[in-house]
Amino acid sequence: MAKLRTRELMLGIEGLALLREAASADDQFVEARLREIRSLLEPGRQASSSDVVELDVATGYAAWAASYDSLPSSVIQVEEPLVHRIIDRVPTGMAVDAACGTGRHAAALLARGHRTIGVDQSAEMLAVAEQKAPAGDFRVGSLEKLPLDDASADLAICALALTHLSELGSAVAELARVVRPGGKVVISDVHPMMVLLQGQGGACFAHGPRRLAVMHNHVHLHADYLAAFAAAGLGVDSCQEPRFNGEFPPGGFEERIADAARAAWQGVPSAVVWELTRLP
Repeated sequence: MAKLRTRELMLGIEGLALLREAASADDQFVEARLREIRSLLEPGRQASSSDVVELDVATGYAAWAASYDSLPSSVIQVEEPLVHRIIDRVPTGMAVDAACGTGRHAAALLARGHRTIGVDQSAEMLAVAEQKAPAGDFRVGSLEKLPLDDASADLAICALALTHLSELGSAVAELARVVRPGGKVVISDVHPMMVLLQGQGGACFAHGPRRLAVMHNHVHLHADYLAAFAAAGLGVDSCQEPRFNGEFPPGGFEERIADAARAAWQGVPSAVVWELTRLP
């Protein structure tokens, strides 16, 4: 079983802050970072750690379902308004929320008048979604094999899920398959820069006393998305990259080194949001 070593994590963030500010930071900023680093390395200071278990996506989201909505997510905070802005422009019709999780986008689609099907591989997540959006039609299914007919939807959304897949092609092709020609596909995901910098940290949750669970995140560069879109017959209408908003989970270790953490993540894109059209 792996360990998440909080002290080493904080030291890495302090170092990243110094690296990013090397050419522009004033002496006060540099000294503050060095002072915090020295404090973290004081002899006799006990280093804290938590056990980390890696779970497959199905097991992980089943375990996470009950608490998924309970803590704020800075990625969702910057991603959700952009997705809503896009769907506000789409005429009402049949919509599918693929990998819908606890149904936050399904609820938004229903509120805008769309007939909405939510699909997820986790029955536990779907149970939460059904409570949140009882008017929705929720179905168990995978991103690689959506339980919908060809060209049966006017709009498909897939939010913050493709990072869990080792390759994009199959899931993107399925999203294109279920949307009619001229219909819209909206894909959001954790930004590849954030995945590279955070590693497993983006899909991490409490899983018992002093124990964390992670689900593997894969790095998909923009070139990977574009290749998958082209192969599936999707045209790109827009690409937006909302940046880190400066918010940290309440009670997290980042609050202990807030200045360093904000300097490390300032300007880094948290998410990528693609607006696409199914080509004829």
